[in-house]
Amino acid sequence: QVHLVESGGGLVQAGGSLRLSCAASGSIFSIKAMEWYRQALGNERELVAGIRSTGTTNYADSVKGRFTISRDNTKNMVYLQMNSLKPEDTAVYYCHLVQGVVGSITQEFWGQGTQVTVSS
Repeated sequence: QVHLVESGGGLVQAGGSLRLSCAASGSIFSIKAMEWYRQALGNERELVAGIRSTGTTNYADSVKGRFTISRDNTKNMVYLQMNSLKPEDTAVYYCHLVQGVVGSITQEFWGQGTQVTVSS
């Protein structure tokens, strides 16, 4: 079992910045990807950014150029630097981890989420 704990959410004015952190602990052995998702009230959960074990990153079009995902492999941490925040970035942000078990079998884990609120 892997436990994910997010931190860094809060209330910020439009144009401001926040840095989210996610700490992974437990039975970690072969992380394939760590990702940030978000879910706004009344909306489906959507992928915001991801980083693979190779270091390759991907971003939702809505956050490209404003958000940066990074990872500290030595600490099993993933971060999301969010700049130029907009009211539409308001959501609960979730950390998501995918790790390999054996062969093509993978496990997925979710954090409890951290609220980000951007005021106009």
